[in-house]
Amino acid sequence: MRLIHLSDLHIGKRVNDFSMLEDQKYILEQILRIIDKHSPDGVLIAGDVYDKTVPSAEATVVLDSFLVELANRNLEVFIIGGNHDSQERLAFASRLIDKSGIHISPAYKEKIKPFTLKDEHGEVNIYLLPFIKPIMVKRESEEEISTYTDAVRYVVDEMGIDNTKRNILVSHQLVTGAERSESEEVSIGGTDNIDASVLMDFDYVALGHLHRPQSCGIDKIRYCGTPLKYSFSEAKDKKSVTIIDLGKKGEMEIITEPLVPLHDMAELKGTYNDLTRTDFYKGTTYQTDYVHITLTDEQDVPDAIGKLRVIYKNLMKLDYDNTRTRKNLDIDSASCVEDKTPLELFEELYVRQNNKGMTDEQKSLVTSLIKKIWEGEE
Repeated sequence: MRLIHLSDLHIGKRVNDFSMLEDQKYILEQILRIIDKHSPDGVLIAGDVYDKTVPSAEATVVLDSFLVELANRNLEVFIIGGNHDSQERLAFASRLIDKSGIHISPAYKEKIKPFTLKDEHGEVNIYLLPFIKPIMVKRESEEEISTYTDAVRYVVDEMGIDNTKRNILVSHQLVTGAERSESEEVSIGGTDNIDASVLMDFDYVALGHLHRPQSCGIDKIRYCGTPLKYSFSEAKDKKSVTIIDLGKKGEMEIITEPLVPLHDMAELKGTYNDLTRTDFYKGTTYQTDYVHITLTDEQDVPDAIGKLRVIYKNLMKLDYDNTRTRKNLDIDSASCVEDKTPLELFEELYVRQNNKGMTDEQKSLVTSLIKKIWEGEE
């Protein structure tokens, strides 16, 4: 049996105030072509389908079109809600569309029953576990549930898994030891982590939540990652679709198909003059990429972002790396204020803010301003 593992579509997301909808439509069409190439039996979508609990009308249209295309291919599609989704809204009319092969998990309330697929090796049970918190499980249990691991362990135990058959879990949680990206929500102190040991009875765990494709110590527990890059911490990541081939019990092969975005992400660094030279960007995709530019000029360039966007049309982020920004000095309370002139005090403040001394021209200007202020008070 062949299954496609997707997650974290984040339909409707904005990155640095840029809408990603066109990029998302482009990548979903590419995923459909990969599905046509590999002819899977089913598709697993492991949460964060939308980016917001109340998605925009445009976002719902994009998801609707994608699901219709999947249904037209007579695929079994299994979807859970993530921490970004409203699980109740996502599952609206799910019982009606079950017949089309699109199966959307409701919010967790009781014992989870599997969907069953069959192939020449027998049954494959697919369990859908949407994003849960301990408090959600505690309401349904008389047992002591204080951590995320406790919650997932309880829910899995309640499933009553038949270990003689092949079992798949679709889940949206953070497994301890997995690597995060900047575009993910972070829980203080890592309190949302779960231990991988509670997932070991499954033949494959299709995880969502983390944006970087990775296995969690063992191949069968895997994050497929986002289909698109949603932060510059992912600029060098290679996005892909995960494909699982299940043989008989205990046999599995994982392959990946690369995804090529409409706009890639790039981080560029140098002086304004360097980055605006034709030979720097000619022959690259920088002019259409989503870019983060770090200027190393010692002096701020007037209207730098406007000027740079003439070349780099999708400039998302601009900052500086120079003497002033690189060195952070602690600003202590001024000492011996009574013994210093106003100019000396201003010079101290300037050095602490800019990590360098004032020029003679600046000193002259400040001296004349101080003189005018004092004369004005007299």
